[in-house]
Amino acid sequence: MKAIRLHAFGPPENLRLDDLPDLEPDDGEVRIAVRASGIHLLDTVLRRGETGGPLPPGALPTVPGREVAGTVDRVGAGVDDSWRGRRVVAHLGFVPGGYAEQAVTAVDRLFDLEALPGPVTPADAVALVGTGRTTVGVLTGAALTADDTVLIPAAAGGIGWLLVQAARSAGARVIAAAGGPEKLGRLRELEPDELIDYSRPDWPDRVQQAPTVVLDGVGGDVGRAAFELLAPGGRLLMFGYSSGTATRVTTDDLVDRGVGASWGFGFPRGSGPEVLRPYVLEALRRAAADEWRPLLTSYPLAQAAQAHTDLESRRTLGKVVLLPDPS
Repeated sequence: MKAIRLHAFGPPENLRLDDLPDLEPDDGEVRIAVRASGIHLLDTVLRRGETGGPLPPGALPTVPGREVAGTVDRVGAGVDDSWRGRRVVAHLGFVPGGYAEQAVTAVDRLFDLEALPGPVTPADAVALVGTGRTTVGVLTGAALTADDTVLIPAAAGGIGWLLVQAARSAGARVIAAAGGPEKLGRLRELEPDELIDYSRPDWPDRVQQAPTVVLDGVGGDVGRAAFELLAPGGRLLMFGYSSGTATRVTTDDLVDRGVGASWGFGFPRGSGPEVLRPYVLEALRRAAADEWRPLLTSYPLAQAAQAHTDLESRRTLGKVVLLPDPS
């Protein structure tokens, strides 16, 4: 099989396409003929040799990636043979191996795409098994209503794009913020109430209505500026910091401004697959019901290095996905 391997920590160019032996599933495992692999911003952190939260960089060489979708083509001992030939998606957890034509994982990590009430493509499924489950968690904590005005920084990212759709479905007033005309152009498809280019230094002055909720996955200066826009009684929900630093908020800030702030995804950090399963199922259900439409930037498997470069340079839209050669 062909796979992308990282041979040395460092720049994206260290990701190379290699020929590796075919995989064989162990007891309780299946092999997936991969049709789409997800790239996460965390993958770029691990590629550089840094610690990504609970995930250490790991031993080299390694095949990165933890999100795959495709078709089960082989089953290990103890696995029901009815899985063979089924379209599935899986999050591999702490074990990498996603940037490849084949992946093996425990059968209890599989989500059966054929059991959904409508069609979900492998690329969309990969965008939902990790990014989608986080979005469901954020929404669980946010509990949005039609009375809310919601500011969503990085609204053209994988999570942000889904949050805009969910906030509109809840009847909330939506302020979608992103950097640059291309991203804003795509966001117009979702018809938010306000579109804000936060690459402009005066962007906070352009917000027409103070948000009651900020859903912040960016952090840094953008997150702080968004926090300062909150209406009295509003709340900041932080779930990431793609800028590199979390939004800095003190208890004095909260008391002085009469607002709240929290961190989390709606589920405990480090939760196992049994805790996360309902969140993934809900994300897949929403896509199958045509309630959510993921935004994707796709690359051939061989161009994983370019995908990492573009993701780190903020040139991608939505979820970044690798597509192995279907032949």
